[in-house]
Amino acid sequence: MRRGIISLCVILLAGALSQAGNWPGWKGPGGDGVSDEKNPPVSWSKTENVTWKAPLPGGGNSTPIVWDDRVFVTCAKEHGRIRSVICFDRNSGKSLWSGDTQFDGDEPTHGDNPYCAASPITDGKAVFASLGSAGVVAYDLAGKQIWKRDLGALTHIWGNSSSPLFYKQSLILNCGPGLRCFLVALDKRTGKEIWKHDLPGAAGPAKEFKGSWSSPVLAEIDGTPQLIVDLPNDVAGFDPEHGNELWRCRGLSALAYAQPLVGKDVIVAMSGYGGPTIGLRTPKAADRGDITKSHRLWITPSNPQRIGSGVMIGDRVYLLNESGIAVCLLAATGKEVWRGRATGSAWSSTAFVDGKLFSTDQSGESIVWTPGDKLEILNHNSVGERTRASLVFSDGQVFQRTYDNLYCFGKRRGKE
Repeated sequence: MRRGIISLCVILLAGALSQAGNWPGWKGPGGDGVSDEKNPPVSWSKTENVTWKAPLPGGGNSTPIVWDDRVFVTCAKEHGRIRSVICFDRNSGKSLWSGDTQFDGDEPTHGDNPYCAASPITDGKAVFASLGSAGVVAYDLAGKQIWKRDLGALTHIWGNSSSPLFYKQSLILNCGPGLRCFLVALDKRTGKEIWKHDLPGAAGPAKEFKGSWSSPVLAEIDGTPQLIVDLPNDVAGFDPEHGNELWRCRGLSALAYAQPLVGKDVIVAMSGYGGPTIGLRTPKAADRGDITKSHRLWITPSNPQRIGSGVMIGDRVYLLNESGIAVCLLAATGKEVWRGRATGSAWSSTAFVDGKLFSTDQSGESIVWTPGDKLEILNHNSVGERTRASLVFSDGQVFQRTYDNLYCFGKRRGKE
């Protein structure tokens, strides 16, 4: 595989093959933060290289997605009583429609994690979004609701944030944390349940510092598609066709925030809140059960990350941690190659595009840096607005979601 997450054949299996230039879901076309885009903008600000800026009705941490001439983002207003999927014209920034879901229930969340924290996903025919206790919704690209599915209450004092992914005709979600934790596959055409796998070991009281906010990863391992997700205390693999558990490896803490990084030979999984990091030999299709003793390569008592996910490039992992320190690790050993001050406190995930790394801190400053044997920062680009979402890259443009606005940077595209 060219990179560690979703190879071309798995994308075909998922039924979500992205046209060139599209960014259809969380962490991009391959779900790994790695893009084949060329010549993205590397310099921008609140006034420089701005194609358009569109105001948002509420703050949020979810990342936009792009398909052809449309941009979609999830957003909540009225303290979560209205949860929306908003569609913008990619060429002008004009709001085309808003699919609104009314929610009158009681769902707690943390003030730093506004409702609608999950990023949407599209297959170019419909757009899908997980809205926490308000359910899962699907809209056609003109804004007509196709279906809505109630999955019950998701209750935790810190809320939820896991983003969905596709497998064939399934929409798969990691639902939790709290008393009810489960993986579920819904028919993306109808919203009907295909399978459900309960995760009792991930569950706990709403006020307990325990749970998974991690978005699952779809990977082809030894010719077999697997669904990999960080859970409390473990990273585990599941069969995306039927939902049954295949294997798990122990070593994480009770808090799982970051997305697992899956390479050809190594998987790196990080706990949240600075808990342990583990590296494990990528399981073969026949590996089953508890593989901790047979596959775990290394474990560190603490990790440099709290919330955002890094990227795996070759045999190295690159990430920007919450304190604004850039870190490079060897995936096979966990050994730290280097670290260095890069920017301010960051929650976003890192992307690798056209040979460069892109990360954003909470003040809205994005850094463009290079992978290699030392930290080299090419640019600091600030919009000066609170930002916890990650950057999106599509057809020579960069999209940035802040708590106030949705930005498009780069050359203006002609109408297609």
